[in-house]
This record gives sequence, structure tokens and C-alpha cells, in this order.
Amino acid sequence: MNMLLGYLRQAGTALRFLLLATLVLGLAYPLAVFGVGQAVAPFQSNGSIMKDPSGNPAASAHIAQASVDDAGTQDPAWFHARPSAVGWDPASSSASNLGPNDAKLLDTVTANRAAVAELEGVSESAVPADAVTASGSGLDPDISVEYATLQIPRVAKAQGLTLEAVQGLVDKHTSDGLEAFLSQPSVNVTELNLAVAEAAR
Repeated sequence: MNMLLGYLRQAGTALRFLLLATLVLGLAYPLAVFGVGQAVAPFQSNGSIMKDPSGNPAASAHIAQASVDDAGTQDPAWFHARPSAVGWDPASSSASNLGPNDAKLLDTVTANRAAVAELEGVSESAVPADAVTASGSGLDPDISVEYATLQIPRVAKAQGLTLEAVQGLVDKHTSDGLEAFLSQPSVNVTELNLAVAEAAR
């Protein structure tokens, strides 16, 4: 009889532990991980497709969009992303694989710097590095605050918006909080251009 009671006590302890482990590991822990994911990187859980002013799917917030006109040249009405070694093709994510001392890379950077300076009406020394160098993926949608600020006068003029209005959009789409703390403040060009399109309607 005592042996039977001992087995029952052990079984009760095992069942209580099973219930506790189920609540902690099967419910509390997954909810906590989900909550942290929502707070830190909501796009990873909820998707990154953004809609245009008409409500139609327009772009992914994780992928840079080519701001080019019908002729294939950079459209002055929009903020420009970083150069892309793959022509902003999401099916071909890649870097140029050129080393820092490669003459071809240096020529490309020099040409890009001259082109950006001419487009924005500034000296070449005022052009930030991310305006002339491609990201590792060729699809990075984020640019520095400096590069976004450099483009404000051109975009405002082309869109018929005030400098203050476009500056406000840049400020609104500049990263802050943990994201900025872990790297540096940046501006998502895809989100920003959709906001410009909405403001210019």
C-alpha cells in the first residue's frame, strides 16, 4: 500500500511538472519571444509589403526600389537609394566583389560622386559615402540622414512641395530607438518615397 502511495505521489509530481513546463515553455516563452519580435522587428513577423496612396501593394520596405524614369535615368522627383551592383534586381542580390584598391571600383566611385554632386548642385566634397558606394546586397533600402538631407531641395522642387514639408517626411522616416542605437540613424528610401507620393497627391 505504501509503495502504491509512493507511486501516486511521484506521478502527481510528474504531472505537476509537466503542467508547469507546458505553461512556461509552451505558452509563456513563445508569447514572450513573439512580443519581443513585434517590438524589435515587426516587419519580420508581419511582412514588409507597403501600399501606394491608392491602397495597392507597391513595394517591400526591405528592398530598395530603382528611382528611374522611362528613359532609365534617375528620376529627380524621388529620393534615390544607394547605387546597386545588380541594378536593384531582387532576384540577383549581390555586391560588386571589387576590392578597395581596385581601379574599377575607384573609377566607379569617382564617377558616382561627380554625378551626384551635379544632380544635387553641391560640391563633390559634400557627397556622403553611401551616395557613391553600393551595399553588400545591392538592395539596401536605407541611406544616411546626410544623403537624404542632400536630396531634399531637388525632391521638393520636382514634387511642388515646400522644403519644410519634405524635411518633415525625412524626419518622420528616420530610424530611432534600438535600431538607431545598434547602428546609426538611417532613412528608409522606399517608405520615404511612398510618403512623398502621398504628400504630393
